[in-house]
Amino acid sequence: MKEKIGNDKVVLGLSGGVDSTVAAVLLNKAIGKNLYCIFVNNGLLRKNEFQSVLDQYKGMGLNVKGVDASKRFYDALAGLDDPEAKRKAIGNAFIEVFDDEAHQLTDVKFLGQGTIYPDVIESVSATGGPSATIKSHHNVGGLPDFMKLKIVEPLRMLFKDEVRRVGATLGIDPELLGRHPFPGPGLAIRILGDITLEKVAILQEVDAIFINGLKEHGLYDKVWQAGAILLPVNSVGVMGDERTYEKVVALRAVESTDGMTADWVHLPYEFLMKTSNEIINKVKGVNRVVYDISSKPPATIEWE
Repeated sequence: MKEKIGNDKVVLGLSGGVDSTVAAVLLNKAIGKNLYCIFVNNGLLRKNEFQSVLDQYKGMGLNVKGVDASKRFYDALAGLDDPEAKRKAIGNAFIEVFDDEAHQLTDVKFLGQGTIYPDVIESVSATGGPSATIKSHHNVGGLPDFMKLKIVEPLRMLFKDEVRRVGATLGIDPELLGRHPFPGPGLAIRILGDITLEKVAILQEVDAIFINGLKEHGLYDKVWQAGAILLPVNSVGVMGDERTYEKVVALRAVESTDGMTADWVHLPYEFLMKTSNEIINKVKGVNRVVYDISSKPPATIEWE
């Protein structure tokens, strides 16, 4: 944080995750009422997450505004199926939303972000060229010229485990600090191919069954990150006496300390069987469930 903030206002994007929450609490302690937090619904969040996250921040002393910009993001993603194109479209839409919100305030000079070190490493090529870039993170890479804000990133040089220790020192709820990482672009990069309302709805239901199941079986805190991926393939199945040709979903659960490397988690077979049966029986449009047993490297934690 090279710039001195002084009495200038900071607008910060909250996601409900560990990084942005710790960044917000840190900045709130430093500048108090001059911090304006915005939680954007990009239409790509988990099931019921927009309202639950807003409720979560009540009582934390943060000034939070919820903005439903779902249509803006779906419009930006229309027809896109390339992972990098989707990430950049989402990043640009976020910037536009925050620029609109910042213009509703006076004396806003800074954009606060919960960027952490793995985000920076994966977004920047070690050779200075594009070839070594793993993937773009929407909160890395600077702002466009039209946005007259400077960036403040209090966590930029920290790893996830270090961020959690900072959060614990600040007295943040352990349950919030233990929340799994969730990608900034949301379910858009867990849906391989183009994005539609129908696909998002399917994946939200699958994800809810998987994550709630992990919590109910005491497995959630033993996993670094978990989620479901909607694959761009259909498979033949049988439901009753009927032949089906429906979607395939992959479940992913990894263990890690900093997100730079990760191993797949050996979830109990009984749990996987129960979860698979529940997904197929309850989520219309899915007839096959697979479990991802790839480690990072060579695979990344997310599929896109």
